Amino acid sequence: MRHLFLNGPVQNGPFTFDTRPGKAVGIRLAAALNAILGLPPAPHLWNTVTLAGDLRHRQAEGPKIPRQRFEANLIAAKYPSGQSPAGGILTDTDVEVANLALEMIENNLRAGTLTISRETVPTCRACDHMTGTGSHPCNACGSTDTEDRTGLHLVAELAKDRRVLDRSDIHASHRQQPKHLQHTAGNVAERLILSRTRDHGIDLSPLGLNGLVLDPRVGIHATVLAAARRREADTAVMTITENAANHIAAHGQHFREHDGTRLQYALHGHLPYDHTASLQPLYEAYRATQVIKDSFEEWFLPVFSLRAKTGTRTDQLPALFKQYMRAHLAKPAAADEAVLEAVQHSVSAGDTEWITDKQRLANVMAARETALTAAAEI
Repeated sequence: MRHLFLNGPVQNGPFTFDTRPGKAVGIRLAAALNAILGLPPAPHLWNTVTLAGDLRHRQAEGPKIPRQRFEANLIAAKYPSGQSPAGGILTDTDVEVANLALEMIENNLRAGTLTISRETVPTCRACDHMTGTGSHPCNACGSTDTEDRTGLHLVAELAKDRRVLDRSDIHASHRQQPKHLQHTAGNVAERLILSRTRDHGIDLSPLGLNGLVLDPRVGIHATVLAAARRREADTAVMTITENAANHIAAHGQHFREHDGTRLQYALHGHLPYDHTASLQPLYEAYRATQVIKDSFEEWFLPVFSLRAKTGTRTDQLPALFKQYMRAHLAKPAAADEAVLEAVQHSVSAGDTEWITDKQRLANVMAARETALTAAAEI
């Protein structure tokens, strides 16, 4: 398998996809692109290593349940009617992810790009949580009593012979490379501490770092590569917003390639789902069925977000629906295989021009409809 698209792991916060569908953009986009390539559904990836998650677990009412099950219950509740995704679910602390992360860490330690060294970091006296620089209350317990504490940590040395983020790390055509992101992603310290104090995470005690877990910004990369390894993909393409990529790129510099599999970022924009209700008069004017409305909101808009990387504005929605309907009305009875192959090549190359081409989009929609009908008949 050449490419496999996977969502940038979604933070397991207090929301559902019904109430905040914008959280599902990366998942829906990855599913759409994999389907165009003729691939089976990929797993949905979840980020559970967060301080907010620690606090939710501590403050949960009723009998205390294990953290892994606590997170699994929250994830299951995200999906409508308890429906589990066809490709399964993978979190950033699952065994296969932890094993892969430790493999990569050990390889980087041997290569000298990571080290285990004694570092002095601000730490809360009350709960031993690493507080970061600046004078502010501890985010874990609220105490203002901190001290500089020295101990062993996992540290990354950023490469000096290449950018934190270069063209080969971005899944995009030459003309669509995000030059601003490539510049801002490198605005970080040359040495990054990759070990963290959390209640939950990939345990670093096998490396002698007792009581510490792997930084979740690294764990996100390990999760994507673990899912790609499961599917034997050569390239794992993570769907992610530019802001999120800017936040994690430096921490992932030494974790974007392992055992022949490469990780790239496919950037997408935010969608104004809170305003799709304003389209109701337009839906009525076009006599749009529920199937058409769902396809527009849950399939076309996420696909368009791959082209509109800076985000889609509310005032663009009517024009986008008309664009979608023009392609829908031009949809052939059977997709042209030559056109589909050209679109598949574009998807693999990171070219997004097909999304605004009526003929190519119509053929993709025809192929999608055929696949959905076939799946419903099984």
